[in-house]
Amino acid sequence: MPEFSLAFKTRPPKTNQSKPPLLIMLHGYGSNEEDLFSFAEELPDELLIISARAPLSLGFGSYAWYTIHFEAGSDKFSDIPEAKNALELIDKFLSEIIEAFDVDENNIFLFGFSQGTILSSAYALNHPQKIQHVVALSGYINEELILKPLKMEAIKHLDFFVSHGTVDQVIPVDWARKTPGFLNKLKIVNSYKEYPVGHGVAPQNFYDLHAWIKERT
Repeated sequence: MPEFSLAFKTRPPKTNQSKPPLLIMLHGYGSNEEDLFSFAEELPDELLIISARAPLSLGFGSYAWYTIHFEAGSDKFSDIPEAKNALELIDKFLSEIIEAFDVDENNIFLFGFSQGTILSSAYALNHPQKIQHVVALSGYINEELILKPLKMEAIKHLDFFVSHGTVDQVIPVDWARKTPGFLNKLKIVNSYKEYPVGHGVAPQNFYDLHAWIKERT
């Protein structure tokens, strides 16, 4: 096995098809690759699932993609240079995974939570030739991370499943509510759902995202 830019966990596809669809998980701030991977066994059998660990260690098994300033407003919340570095690292990692595993390059999902959602959304918009689907849980669109101008023809195939808790105490639901309008202006197909929970994934949320992914595998 070659060297990879990020540590990760793998769930191989449970079917024997060649070139399986690929789903890459990007966890939230202060978590690790085990977190979202807890969903892996319940996701569609056809998928090759890769759950990546963010590069910045916060100690005690906690990791981050970039620094967050929790006391700041939305305009200063994220360390933008670190976030842009994380996007470059994700790009390199995705290329390494595609080279190492025989996947369907026309059916790739990014599955993010919180900080992982912010990066998944930006990455897909910046590299639409590499991504088809985004599962965006408990996050928002950070336009500072998106390359301008966006190429409308290149991004029109993207589709997003977006969800958020109505009582999220970490990322306010108002931030997420801007996402459908942003995507609609770009003519990107999207599904937006809210659930009566905090910063987490409710059972109904998982049921809905599972059905959404299944339709695309």
